[in-house]
Amino acid sequence: MREQQIIICGLGGQGILFVTRLLAETAIAKGLPVLTSETHGMAQRGGVVVSHLKVGGFTSPLVRPGQADALLSLKPETVPLHLHFLKKDGFIATNAKEQLEEGASHPTVTVDADELALSLGDPQAVNLIVLGRALAEQGRLFCTAEEIASVIKQKMAGKEKQLARALAAFSAGLGQTKEA
Repeated sequence: MREQQIIICGLGGQGILFVTRLLAETAIAKGLPVLTSETHGMAQRGGVVVSHLKVGGFTSPLVRPGQADALLSLKPETVPLHLHFLKKDGFIATNAKEQLEEGASHPTVTVDADELALSLGDPQAVNLIVLGRALAEQGRLFCTAEEIASVIKQKMAGKEKQLARALAAFSAGLGQTKEA
């Protein structure tokens, strides 16, 4: 079993908790133990939201500084705020137009998820685009794109329009493979 610690961050209203739930439910579907913890008091006012996700035999849901395997950031400004959680070889996937100076010593992939979401006609799809972009780097996360897509389909069963939009956004992120 592969243990993994992930930080998901962004601003309130970006769907951080939805991505966390997708990842947690994917771990559960794989039969893996999972713990999550969120800080979202400012979510309604556009404040910073951070979610901790641990997959494997952990006893505490919080990721300690220097222990995260991955940082998924839905807003580039939140990368420097949470960079201290990453291991030396920790991976960053972020919504950004260009390479970030912060985190330059870490393997980083970027996607202009804001622009891509607008081009899809779904400005709220940034979260699924960034998740797709992270999963385009095979082997970086504990799960595959197919496993996440399966959970999305289960969660949105009977909501065909929402499902189609969600899968389109996720696929758009998967299709962005330019390394920063």
